[in-house]
Amino acid sequence: MFVGRAVQNPSKVGAVLPTSEHVARAVADVVPSHGPSTVLELGPGTGALSDPIRERIAPGSRHLAVEIDPELVRYLNRTKPWLEVIHGDASDLRKLLADAGVDRVDAVISSIPWTLLPGDKQRELLHEAAAVMTPGGVFTTVTYLTTLWRAQTKEFIGALDDTFDEVFPRSAVWRNVPPARVYACRRPKG
Repeated sequence: MFVGRAVQNPSKVGAVLPTSEHVARAVADVVPSHGPSTVLELGPGTGALSDPIRERIAPGSRHLAVEIDPELVRYLNRTKPWLEVIHGDASDLRKLLADAGVDRVDAVISSIPWTLLPGDKQRELLHEAAAVMTPGGVFTTVTYLTTLWRAQTKEFIGALDDTFDEVFPRSAVWRNVPPARVYACRRPKG
């Protein structure tokens, strides 16, 4: 499924292979594990991050995902029936979540291919994600080490710094193709 969608939509799929379990576990480490929480995935694709997130969240939590590709929405609904999948564009995040009865989330986990987006779109999506986070929430995303030299990656890292008070690049995850870097961000700026 992943390879087929990547070939059909190369401008919307930012990787050549699904995210490895090593990256998925590094991303899931920031998900609250005690007490009910609301966790949101942006651009879950085929759900490579969804299972480790599900393993970590406490009973009574909500796990939602916003996916723009209708074929991947159908795939996720079929393969991960426990995941609340919302078909839509993260540009409309507040409305999409309001329609699902959610106003704030404790964690936003993003698999959006940031380096494929122009800077203004990156900032728009980050603003939407920051707007739905609780004050103690966390935003986590992945970039690839092979793109660090690209202008769009540098622009994205600058957008993270402009959007969040704390931006922590975690150590590289070498056991992924391509090698990845996970960012954990807290305290959205006003």
